[in-house]
Amino acid sequence: MSDKVNVKLRKDLVDAIQRQLDESRGEFTSVEEYIEFVLTEVLIEDELKQAYTPEEEEEIKERLRKRGYVR
Repeated sequence: MSDKVNVKLRKDLVDAIQRQLDESRGEFTSVEEYIEFVLTEVLIEDELKQAYTPEEEEEIKERLRKRGYVR
């Protein structure tokens, strides 16, 4: 498990995320889990655009699918 740090976000943003989670089908269990997922996706997408061949990109996407990060 990696270390965690506290991050401050605007309350209205957290409330909006929580409303979206409440209306969802339970894909995410907390605001923290949702934010981690979104940030990971953004970082991975940015890395994929810069560093990998199409074949490497597909391999990475498949590994993420198997881990449940990407559908």
